[in-house]
Amino acid sequence: MGFFLTIEGCEGAGKTTAKGVVLQWLKAVGHEFVETREPGGTPLAEQLRSLVLSEHEEIVTDTTELLMVFAARCQNLSQRIEPALAEGKVVVCDRFTDATYAYQGGGRGIDEQRIAVLEQLVQGDRRPDMTLLLDIEPELGLARAKGRAIEQGGSLDRIEQEAIEFFHRVRNVYLERAERYPGQYVVVDGGQSIAEVEASIIKALRARLGNK
Repeated sequence: MGFFLTIEGCEGAGKTTAKGVVLQWLKAVGHEFVETREPGGTPLAEQLRSLVLSEHEEIVTDTTELLMVFAARCQNLSQRIEPALAEGKVVVCDRFTDATYAYQGGGRGIDEQRIAVLEQLVQGDRRPDMTLLLDIEPELGLARAKGRAIEQGGSLDRIEQEAIEFFHRVRNVYLERAERYPGQYVVVDGGQSIAEVEASIIKALRARLGNK
């Protein structure tokens, strides 16, 4: 039934680098895989992603944001993730519901049980088989994110512009969930060198997926 691998972390933690390492390793050892992201992953879900991350003239309530995230997730699951898993493929997803608990739960302060209700409605029993959490001090991560935005000639999105306290709450929830679900999570120090991060990720992949 395939293998569902998610990559999590705060802004600037190195998720893009980690995803590249994962995809390169999967290709090298011969695993079939599908890549996706959240919010997003399908044309409709990508439109919802844009709504979630863009600034608007009207206030986006926390509940509206939460519902848009889960609406996008529902599309991604039904159209991309579940079909690929049914074909026995590895699905690599940049963020999933753990991000919702961290950002909308920890960051926004939405009660965990409200998120859990939507999680069960949208996902049923589907949970990641493995989650790579790139952990980093929020100050360093945001500095990286700002530097990247400048290099690319863009700007920070609506969520990236939150106060630093927001990201400390996000990080705390991620680490709490890593302690709560040790069988799912592999925590990687995102402050390490790229070579050290790569080595940590490959070690975790070999432990869970083997060398084939």
